[in-house]
Amino acid sequence: MTQGVKMPTTDDLMSMWNASGLKQKIIFTFLMIAVWRLGVQMPLYGINNQVFANIAQGNNIIGFLDLFTGGALGKVSILALGIGPFITSSIIVQLVSVVIPALEKLQKEEGEAGRRKLSQYTRVFTVVLAMFQSFIFMLYLRHLPEAVLPGINPIMFYASSICILTAGAVLVMWISELITEKGIGNGGSLIIFCGILSGIPIYASRTAQLVKASSQMQIGLFVLLTIFFLAMILIVIMQEAVRKVIIVNPKRQIGNKVYGGMNSFIPFKLNPGGVMPIIFAIAILLFPSTVLALVGKAEFQSAAMKNFILTLNHYLSPDGIVYYVLYIGLIIALTFFYASIMPNMQPKDIADNLKKYGSSIPGIKPGKPTAEALDKILSKTTFIGAIGLGIIALIPSFASYATHIETLQGIGATSLIIMVGVALDLINQVRSHLLARNYESFLKE
Repeated sequence: MTQGVKMPTTDDLMSMWNASGLKQKIIFTFLMIAVWRLGVQMPLYGINNQVFANIAQGNNIIGFLDLFTGGALGKVSILALGIGPFITSSIIVQLVSVVIPALEKLQKEEGEAGRRKLSQYTRVFTVVLAMFQSFIFMLYLRHLPEAVLPGINPIMFYASSICILTAGAVLVMWISELITEKGIGNGGSLIIFCGILSGIPIYASRTAQLVKASSQMQIGLFVLLTIFFLAMILIVIMQEAVRKVIIVNPKRQIGNKVYGGMNSFIPFKLNPGGVMPIIFAIAILLFPSTVLALVGKAEFQSAAMKNFILTLNHYLSPDGIVYYVLYIGLIIALTFFYASIMPNMQPKDIADNLKKYGSSIPGIKPGKPTAEALDKILSKTTFIGAIGLGIIALIPSFASYATHIETLQGIGATSLIIMVGVALDLINQVRSHLLARNYESFLKE
């Protein structure tokens, strides 16, 4: 395994800004983020925002969701649903495409046209999911005392609110797709990153209030921050580590000169999915727990049914042991899932290409034996990466529990992994753009 990440120098930053096309991408990304942040500040008409904001501070699930929406949920903004419906629908479509042959064909065999069709299915399902979540959210608000302002027509209010929240989710999806297409980085990950970043001052202020009167709590905070720092180092190592598979290239003689014959390698990333397994695992876990938390506020005729829902919600809440067991299991499963669908990590395709160009892995026959050997290497590498990602996700959370400083839980392990992962992905994309630009300049010269 090898790893290493180089932070951009001043010269890198200057050349980045002056590189043709990259400046426009960066400005466009900032403008789209600004549009999203403006929408976060626009409240939904007819809602007493303070009532829900107080609940969000005392509820782990709602507070956790509020962090990922950049505060939009706590403000009951028009963008209160955030990127959640789009992320969830992306998960479902990708998982279903593995099971349904027609969708699998679109993904693997029909190239760009097939991927565009899958993207369209994802958008349609996002609208359906956003409507459902808006309906559940409005049912929840209806049962909160003084949450809805008096003197409002209830039918028109709930109908218009569901439409506005759905439109807000579609707007966030559109912004994320525009950033991915015309800006820098993955739009969905970047929106989540900015949402977490915007919550840091609030959580830092609450933590300061918590520890200022106790020297023991201050020592605990120092220990917690040290563990967070070490976790960040481990995240960087996980994100950048690769397994190099040596490739022997054949020699070719053209005239009196001999070309090729030099060894190269195929880099297999230890964590091929980056931050996406983490984001998808959270989305899968929080969707049922959020619905259960909202439904739990409703009035049930049967006390047994209400107790069942409350018990199930307790086990699926982010502070329960069942949640963490499911969380690690989903991270491992989704890491393998991402490795299985990535085009550059298909053992059979890689083996066929190596055989086509006469290259080989030392000591392994071309063709099927090469594919089997690559499959074993990928399985071991991905397993190590998945276990490592799961452990990193748990250590800071347990440290927060041990030090009794749970105010920082909102920017704990999950948020750290996402923030560092997105930042590294952004740096790597900028570097790739710079390398491509320098290569183009070299060809022109």
